[in-house]
Amino acid sequence: MTVELTTQHPGEVLSALYLEPLEISAGALSKKLHVPRTRIERLVKGQTAMSSETALRLSRFFNTTPQYWMNMQTNFDLQNEALASSAELAEIEQLKAS
Repeated sequence: MTVELTTQHPGEVLSALYLEPLEISAGALSKKLHVPRTRIERLVKGQTAMSSETALRLSRFFNTTPQYWMNMQTNFDLQNEALASSAELAEIEQLKAS
């Protein structure tokens, strides 16, 4: 049996686990991070990827690590690419040990 885990966009996690419970708007967070308001708004909407700069700023503000945020983005990207390329990837013959 194969269990498939679905990953969330880091913006969804930011919204659900941080902004909503703390009652912080994307605009208010952007001011605290010293970044354009649209950066956080687009991230929360899943319209843009997590950048290393934003990960550093979020980790500082929320007392997490930048890897926490970047790993979410990497996992999200890998899952989406695996789904989009599944047929093509299935055609690749695996190396057999001799």
